Amino acid sequence: MKLLLDTHLLLWAAGDPDRLSHAARALIEDPENEMIFSAASLWEIAIKCGLGRADFHVDSRVLRRCLQDNGYGELPITSEHAVAIDSLPLIHKDPFDRILIAQAIVEGITLLTTDSLVAKYSGPIRPV
Repeated sequence: MKLLLDTHLLLWAAGDPDRLSHAARALIEDPENEMIFSAASLWEIAIKCGLGRADFHVDSRVLRRCLQDNGYGELPITSEHAVAIDSLPLIHKDPFDRILIAQAIVEGITLLTTDSLVAKYSGPIRPV
């Protein structure tokens, strides 16, 4: 199964795995699953790190290389993803989370999330 990690799960998987739930860790470590990260997550990390957010204090270039070296696939943001946002109900206002949701729906990839608002969307979204 292809799994797209939300930004917090991505950060925790790469640098603080003790913060992962048992369910998240089991899915991430299952060799049958293909792990995917979105360019949107790296964009979010770069912006929030630049703003001084302590929970996003990581070099996005180093993270990208680390993810690629560990077999994660990269999902670029396409115009199809961008226009799909207009069909999403306004449950969550964060633009980074909304693009991740749109990507999951358009690509048919399961989005793993820790965000209870993201989990309210219909589609291939799995709270962990």
